[in-house]
Amino acid sequence: MPDKQVVLVSGAGSGLGQLTAARALAEDWAVAAVDINAEGLAQLGQHPNLLCLTADVTDADAVRVAVARCEAELGPISRVVNAAAIMPLGKLTEQAPASIHKIMNINYGGLVNLAAAVMPRMLERDHGEFISYASMVGHWPIFYMGAYAASKAAVATFSEVLYQEARNTGVTVLCVCPPIVATPLLSQAKATVWPRLFDVFAPIKPQEVLDEIEKVLRTGAGPWVVPGRLTRMAWRMRRWAPRLLWAVTRRIERL
Repeated sequence: MPDKQVVLVSGAGSGLGQLTAARALAEDWAVAAVDINAEGLAQLGQHPNLLCLTADVTDADAVRVAVARCEAELGPISRVVNAAAIMPLGKLTEQAPASIHKIMNINYGGLVNLAAAVMPRMLERDHGEFISYASMVGHWPIFYMGAYAASKAAVATFSEVLYQEARNTGVTVLCVCPPIVATPLLSQAKATVWPRLFDVFAPIKPQEVLDEIEKVLRTGAGPWVVPGRLTRMAWRMRRWAPRLLWAVTRRIERL
């Protein structure tokens, strides 16, 4: 493999992860696409710079093997994008504990496993970019998204501390906190519960999220990436007027 920048993307079988992998290939990166969904990975097609790795991010050993294969076959990892996530929705009192644990194990546990496998390598080389997807609901939780929001709040906290630990090194840590994004992940909401709030705030395009990540990488304005015209305002409102936001949310959801 010629010398290229190497990106490893978890959750590359669909949504933002798949789009990230496809864009990286178009920009001549070498890409290790990781997902438990082999059919989703196959949608990336055939490419000489693409290594598809079927692995469960909740399995720490499988993640370590995937990272080792990536570096052995493609070269040192320049960037990691942790995009693996699930989003079944429902009231916390109605969701099965097993479902809530699964959300946390994938959305947060996958990040923990990936960081453990990759960060020591990046820190040893004093080079790399580690990017994780949290969500705006990790900062502003709403009805029906309690379990998902809890997992994304964990991602945000973990990423913030990881950023501080990596300061003054050559490793950049970013945490992406988008609002609703038009990806196949929304189908999981439609299959469970569709919050009325989703009809009030239209989803943004996934390309908008990726563009904002690149902008923050260029400017060095991390660790937070907050795409979407109204997202920063919602972030501030959550800090300044949480009771007002809950009152608005209750009215929208008619609860």
